[in-house]
Amino acid sequence: MPHVEEFLTADEEQEIINAILEAEKNTSGEIRVHIEGTSKIDHFSRAQQLFHFLKMDNTKEGNGVLIYVAVDDKKFVIYGDTGIDRAVPKGFWDTTKDVMSAHFKKGQFKQGIVEGILMAGKELESHFPWDHNDTNELSDAISKG
Repeated sequence: MPHVEEFLTADEEQEIINAILEAEKNTSGEIRVHIEGTSKIDHFSRAQQLFHFLKMDNTKEGNGVLIYVAVDDKKFVIYGDTGIDRAVPKGFWDTTKDVMSAHFKKGQFKQGIVEGILMAGKELESHFPWDHNDTNELSDAISKG
């Protein structure tokens, strides 16, 4: 886990949490970030596993988005639940992944994650706008494994 702890500073983690709060402000969608060192299974399958483990598949409208980062493997996955996945335009996740990847290649990990969060938030807002009965269904904290 030491690589995970060194991946982001405490200030960078707080900036990511602030980005999640900002992105969720105008949507009923939920965004989480999970960071771990490595995965023993393929990264997409691991993201699916974590999505379930973090109870992200329990959102009312199926509009959760997980950004999963395996630090030592140098891999990441953006995983959207069925509701958001059906709603986004074709190629949206690839575009988001490309933006994040460009930052990651420059070593700008926090900025890449923040950009991914904000892009997902804007898309969630257009398909799942916030309403006054909305409650924050999931924690905004970064989870680590």
